[in-house]
Amino acid sequence: MPPEWVRHTRTWMEFPTANQTFGADSDGELGHFRGVWMGVTNAIAAFEPVSVVCNVGESDIARRLVAPEVAANIEFFETPINDAWVRDSGPTFLVHPDGRLGATHWRFNAWGNGGFSEFHDEQHVGAFIAGLAGAELFSSSMVNEGGGIHVDGRGTVMITATVQLDPDRNPTLNAESVDTELRAYLGATSTVWLPRGLTKDYDRFGTRGHIDIVACFTPTGVVLAHSQRDPQHPDYEVCRENLAILRASKHADGTPFEVVEVPAPVTLEADGDIVDWSYINHYVCNDAVIMCAFDDPNDEVVAEIAAKAYPGRRIVLHDARDVFACGGGIHCITQQQPAV
Repeated sequence: MPPEWVRHTRTWMEFPTANQTFGADSDGELGHFRGVWMGVTNAIAAFEPVSVVCNVGESDIARRLVAPEVAANIEFFETPINDAWVRDSGPTFLVHPDGRLGATHWRFNAWGNGGFSEFHDEQHVGAFIAGLAGAELFSSSMVNEGGGIHVDGRGTVMITATVQLDPDRNPTLNAESVDTELRAYLGATSTVWLPRGLTKDYDRFGTRGHIDIVACFTPTGVVLAHSQRDPQHPDYEVCRENLAILRASKHADGTPFEVVEVPAPVTLEADGDIVDWSYINHYVCNDAVIMCAFDDPNDEVVAEIAAKAYPGRRIVLHDARDVFACGGGIHCITQQQPAV
C-alpha cells in the first residue's frame, strides 16, 4: 500500500443513501447530508478526478449537486449500497513493484455490527470499486476498515488494538495473526500498535478507535498526532498515552518517529456532548490537503502545521462539523486510487 500523498489517478466517494445515520427525508436531513458530502466532492474535484458511487437510481440526484466549474472532473456509478463511508467499506489500493494496480478487499461488517448500519450490500462495495478501477483483487478474511490503518510507504502501518482485536470484528485473531494479515495484504513489515482511539469514537455511532483521527504519517517523515490540551476533556489522558507510545516508536527501517502534536479544536462540546473533532482526519489529494475545519480558533493554527508537513500543497480548510456529526470526517468519506 503506497502512502496517501503519492500521485492519485482519482478519489473515490459514495453518495449518502437513506439509512439510520442520514435519515430518509431527501428534502430534510438526508438531503442536507447529501449536500455536505458533495461539498467535499466538489472541493477535491478542483484538484483531481472524483468517482462517486451511488445507490441504484440516485446518481441523477447527486449530479444536481455538482459545482459547474468541476463537473468535468466528476463521474458517477450505481450499485446497491447501504452507507457512504468509502474509506471503510471501499478497497485499499496497492501497487505492485512492476506497476500493476491491486486492491485489498477487507471483510466489512459495519464496524463490529454495532446495529446502526446495514451492510448486506455495503460489504460488496470494495470489490465493485476495485473492478471499476481495473485492480487485481485480493480478499482478506480479516474484518478491517481503511480508517483503521495508516501507512508511511516505508513498510510501517499504525493501528489500534480496540479495532483490530475487537471481538465483534475478529474474535479469533490475536496480535500476531493481525500482524501477519497486514504483512500479507498491505506489504507492511512493521506494525505500531496504539491501545485505543478517541473517547467519543466508542459511542453508539463510533468505530471503536480508528487510527485516522488519532495519528498519521506525512511526506516530510513527521507523524502528526492529535493532542487534547484541556484536562477537562476525557481525551486528555488518551492523548498523553498515545503520544508516549508514538514518541517511543520507530519506522520499519529503524528511524525513530518524529512526532508533531496537532492541537485539538478549542471547542470541547457540541449539542451538549463532547466532541472528537480532529484535524488528523484530513485528506491528501493531488497538490492539496483538504483539512477539516470547525470554525475554531485552532483552524488556522493547524493549517500552518499542515503546510509544513505537506510542502508544496495548498491547504484547503473545509467545514467538517456536519460530517463529524454523522460519526467521521473528511478522510473517512474518501479513498485514494494511486497512479500507476
